[in-house]
Amino acid sequence: MFVDVSKKILIVGLGLLGGSYARVLKRFGFHISAITKEQSSVDYALCEGIIDEGSTAPDKTLIGEADLVIFALYPHVFVEWIEQNQSLLKSGALITDVTGVKGNIVYKIQDMLREDVEFIAAHPMAGREVSGVENSTDKLFIGANYIVTPTEKNTPQAIQTCMELGRLLGFSNVTTLSPNEHDEMIGFLSQLTHCIAITLMTCNDKADMEKFTGDSFRDLTRIARINEQMWSELFLENKKALLDQMNLFLDKFNELKTMLENEDVHGMQDMMRQSTARRALFDKK
Repeated sequence: MFVDVSKKILIVGLGLLGGSYARVLKRFGFHISAITKEQSSVDYALCEGIIDEGSTAPDKTLIGEADLVIFALYPHVFVEWIEQNQSLLKSGALITDVTGVKGNIVYKIQDMLREDVEFIAAHPMAGREVSGVENSTDKLFIGANYIVTPTEKNTPQAIQTCMELGRLLGFSNVTTLSPNEHDEMIGFLSQLTHCIAITLMTCNDKADMEKFTGDSFRDLTRIARINEQMWSELFLENKKALLDQMNLFLDKFNELKTMLENEDVHGMQDMMRQSTARRALFDKK
């Protein structure tokens, strides 16, 4: 699909991710339209040349002409949008998303979706501690990971198109996982890390600590500046997988705590060596 720039792309939800998608795809010459809540976001995107057309309501023409529709919405809003507006999608349209949880969303939408429209889910593993289209950038995805989560309802063509989209956007690693595998992985790699950052920022509220901190604390808590509405919804949507990962973390944390209580220097050093070796695997190449 992406060799044909005559194809029209609609982005629903023009925030940080939606805006960044638009910037990259517009650069390749695609016709980009957007539907988003705020008129100010539409005006900004038009003024900056990020999109060609925009609306704050489900516009029949924009939806009906789109060959690819990218949803950058909260999970429950995404489901509601499909329930209310899928009749406006053109026959043969392909839809995808940026949603951070899959198990509770993908099957639900595929089950309710018209047979002549296909949903292939994806998760761009990229973001910043800011929001809004005005903070979007066409460099956001460089060096990042992109996960496609197909099901048995997806065609090989749709899977390939979604993977091509990830490569076109600039992701360095494009992979596939089942929705359930995705949620288990994300429970550890993303959601647990946010839980730890939140806990660190709230477990000690002694005054003026920001005057004495070093880079280690700032690095560990970078993601503690958090969108509470979005992340609480993501946590609940992935409750079981996240609780499993939190229990694994608590077990290992208590293991380190016991070593310290018992002054088990060799045990602590062995755990630190394991940590150092494993951390090296996560360095961006």
